[in-house]
Amino acid sequence: MQNWIFDIRSRSFVLLTISFIVVSMLVYFHVTESFDQSIISFTANNVGNPSLDLIMQIITESGDTIWMLGFGILILLIKKTRRVGITLMILIVLSTLLTGYIKCGVDRDRPDFDYEGAPFPVKISRDTFALFCEGGSSASYPSGHAARAMIFGIVLGYALSERFPRGAYLLFLYPLLVSISRVYVLQHFPMDVIGGTILGVMLAGVLAKRTKLYKIFEKSKP
Repeated sequence: MQNWIFDIRSRSFVLLTISFIVVSMLVYFHVTESFDQSIISFTANNVGNPSLDLIMQIITESGDTIWMLGFGILILLIKKTRRVGITLMILIVLSTLLTGYIKCGVDRDRPDFDYEGAPFPVKISRDTFALFCEGGSSASYPSGHAARAMIFGIVLGYALSERFPRGAYLLFLYPLLVSISRVYVLQHFPMDVIGGTILGVMLAGVLAKRTKLYKIFEKSKP
């Protein structure tokens, strides 16, 4: 997974930046509105399986800032994984704030559908934080959950890639499931989670390079 960590001047970062800008412009100018509305309408009309509803709620709540910060603190306390914990903690806070401000700028409303599936035991979190910016919690693009989930997939996958070179890629199932769950619980449109995913890759790749995450492998070498 060496290619998932890159410098801010790299081709990967430039391409990701362009991709994010393009997706953001498509959303801002309502080019994808018909596509997004059709998907969210289909989803709203096909929820209601109690078991699936509960699974999706658990998955989507796992991407909440509080739970992720708690996990980051836990591995921060372990000496061998301290560099991973530091990287995660910085990225969680940074991505949460950044998505909050971008939401304020794009100002896209969340899906206007009432969830009619099985009742969830806790209220679905929106978790948007943007100081001095009103209305951020009701904005939709990009998805902070999707961004943080992708950050987890990249950082933890990279940390495990030396010991499990192929199995580490299975961690990318997590951001995929979180993205699906955000649409399923009617908190985000498909383009919201796509934008959040791209942003997560950008932040994780650059900051992991800045924090020299690759040094975690040096300690295990003779």
